[in-house]
Amino acid sequence: MTMTPVHPRTETSSDETLAFSEAARARRSIRGFLDKPVPLSIIREVLEDAQCAPSNCNTQPWNTHIVRGEKLKQLSKILHAKNDAGEFTPDFSFDQNDYYGEYRKRNDALGKAYYEAMNVMREDKEGRRRVGAMNYSFFNAPQVAFLFMPSFGDNVRVAGDIGMYGQTFLLSLAARGLGGIPQTALGFFAQTIREFLGIPDELKLLFGISFGYPDEAAPGNRIHMDRVPVDTSVTFHD
Repeated sequence: MTMTPVHPRTETSSDETLAFSEAARARRSIRGFLDKPVPLSIIREVLEDAQCAPSNCNTQPWNTHIVRGEKLKQLSKILHAKNDAGEFTPDFSFDQNDYYGEYRKRNDALGKAYYEAMNVMREDKEGRRRVGAMNYSFFNAPQVAFLFMPSFGDNVRVAGDIGMYGQTFLLSLAARGLGGIPQTALGFFAQTIREFLGIPDELKLLFGISFGYPDEAAPGNRIHMDRVPVDTSVTFHD
């Protein structure tokens, strides 16, 4: 784990975007945003990029809902209340205890680095609850993208398509000096969000992406997790 400051650009335009290699290396999860909405014109550019993501049989199954302004504030209050009450309504299961081996070690390393950056110790249960609840304030982001999907078979292929769409979205943000964070935590309240936004039950919520201008002063942005070497993950067969 290394500590790296965030250096966002204050404004972006189409002719100022980073090259792909730069954007891929600049992208990281941002956990603290400035209270400064991203212009709709730039959001549309990002969405146009994301629309180019690949999908199985060209189904393009993503159904994205951008929530901003007063609507987002209302939703935040509802999600905080549901989280406090433990009223979870996920479409898909998720349990960090399912991780094992090296995957569990990487998960634990991230958690340790993040809570230490937030000055919250392991035994501080209230502090950890408070930090976790920041998900439902969207880390102060002025806008959030919720990624819904239709249900096909065991959902593995369509979930993969949504993941590729989400990564393209995140890379497009990074290319423009913006930041985002994919949040599985938002998927814990799928039915609540569906009802609030008037989305039909057949569309399932995989995750959401809070995004905007990174806040350099936010403690959660002081961490940057290393990646394992390529040879750890890749095997060549000749």
